[in-house]
Amino acid sequence: MPALDLSASSIDITRAICDIPSESGDESVLADLIHDAVAELPHLDVFRDGDTIVARTHGGRAQRVAIAGHIDTVPINGNVPTRDVDVDGEPFLWGRGTVDMKAGVAVQLKLAAELVDPRVDLTWMWYDHEEVDAELNGLARLAAHRPDLFAADFAILGEPTGGAVEGGCNGNLRVVVRTRGVRAHSARAWMGENAIHAAAPILTRLAEHRPREIAVDGLVYREGLNAVRVNAGVAGNVIPDLCEVEVNYRFAPSRSVDEARAHVRSVFDGFEIEVVDVAAGARPGLDAPLAQEFLAAVGAVPRPKYGWTDVARFSAMGVPAVNYGPGDPSLAHHDEERVALAQIEDVERGLRAWLTAS
Repeated sequence: MPALDLSASSIDITRAICDIPSESGDESVLADLIHDAVAELPHLDVFRDGDTIVARTHGGRAQRVAIAGHIDTVPINGNVPTRDVDVDGEPFLWGRGTVDMKAGVAVQLKLAAELVDPRVDLTWMWYDHEEVDAELNGLARLAAHRPDLFAADFAILGEPTGGAVEGGCNGNLRVVVRTRGVRAHSARAWMGENAIHAAAPILTRLAEHRPREIAVDGLVYREGLNAVRVNAGVAGNVIPDLCEVEVNYRFAPSRSVDEARAHVRSVFDGFEIEVVDVAAGARPGLDAPLAQEFLAAVGAVPRPKYGWTDVARFSAMGVPAVNYGPGDPSLAHHDEERVALAQIEDVERGLRAWLTAS
């Protein structure tokens, strides 16, 4: 595998790292190449935890900014290697990871190599296992092993935002709402109790629920409460004795995890409920001076992040964080995943201008 050339353009670096498969759990080859490339740079101190690479400047600046991106992708489906495509006269790079989020990582690698004397000290983080269960997340593992590396005044996560700035993120809660019945032969249904029929009020409450729109630090977050899976039944001639409705709640970052749990329990009052996954949201943090300077430098009007991202990990450690990266998020994980070349260059230009401003 040839070494990564960080003197190449951010577009060519994107192409190079997208052509290296790195599905979640198989990031080692790409992590090795990133480690070797940045370890040669004398202005960076490099630390490795599994397949997570951290590179830090030590210029004695008064402030520090953390900039992070995950190096794993969802499974490849015939969309590697990359290729150049034209969409309505605009050039794109097509292939797995181009949007989520190797274009953002490529910009970060390019700037990490070239910004020898930035206006703030920088902590670059490239981490593994973002696209799978939270307990495997490389950033979470790093926070447990080396929380000192997260010390910063502001953080940027290179998730795809189409070159916009998205502040904070919604929280994410998943619950299973259960109804129970009694099995019986379907020819003698009156001998049993149908758990699926008993679940009808659950779906009615969901259909009637109206999501809230909540202003948090100047950004309006839209919540969502939706059934995402229903499991029931053991055979085509048996009255089911158990029905499980899995419900996903996306809640505004003004709510705590406990408040989110309480809200869901109130909606499904009277039913058996099990919380199976929960992650706190992150407030925008746009009132931080560095955030204001960043917005001005990139010329962005901030908007809310409706999905959950790892900005929440920084927020939980007291570091205000935003999402900023190339790529249309609606194309993340899509088989036609592709990033506009102009967006890669725009994000690089924006970050460079801010990090080198006097």
